[in-house]
Amino acid sequence: MNIGQVIKDARKQKGQTQSEFALSCGITQTYLSQIENNSKEPNLSTLKVISENLDIPLPILFFMSLNEEDIAPEKREAFAIINPSVKSFINEFFRDKI
Repeated sequence: MNIGQVIKDARKQKGQTQSEFALSCGITQTYLSQIENNSKEPNLSTLKVISENLDIPLPILFFMSLNEEDIAPEKREAFAIINPSVKSFINEFFRDKI
């Protein structure tokens, strides 16, 4: 799971610096940097605030961050088939956000 990269990409799409976005989320820029670099794992309430400030539902952030390794081995083939289409649809729907 690479939720940090998804958050970083969405933040940049909004045209916000780490400092600006961190301030709007009520966290420090250092903590946001650690989240975006996947060196710190935020709690659910922090992720909820981040998703609200990105205008992207939290389940969408979770889905966009999934890697093949996150999927059960017996379901990876199906995931590989549907993942590009679903991510493309999500990107189109949230074009200005992700």
